[in-house]
Amino acid sequence: QLQLVESGGGLVQPGGSLRLSCAASGYSLEHYAIGWFRQAPGKEREGVSCISSSDIESTVYADSVKGRFTITRDNAKKTVALQMNDLEPEDSGVYYCAADWAYNCRITSGQSYDAWGQGTQVTVSS
Repeated sequence: QLQLVESGGGLVQPGGSLRLSCAASGYSLEHYAIGWFRQAPGKEREGVSCISSSDIESTVYADSVKGRFTITRDNAKKTVALQMNDLEPEDSGVYYCAADWAYNCRITSGQSYDAWGQGTQVTVSS
């Protein structure tokens, strides 16, 4: 069973950067579409970004993070990273990565994703 682990969260000041990583023990994520979702206290989970499987490798970003976040895949390291720059307090929340055995990815819903990580906390505050 595919198990995902996120890392890289933490506390950062507004305008700062963090790099989140999603890894799967013993598995390659190459043929999975990978999504990043986040959930802030009292709010619904929202899609942040996703990357299609390596066969296509297209990317999708939520409007709120376009130009600030970048999702990339490192097949050699079996990881998918989310580089987050120019962070804002509104970016705070628990960030989850998820894997979908599919070519294409989407962030409008997490229902198609088969496996989820346990989440990593991101706090943007001065």
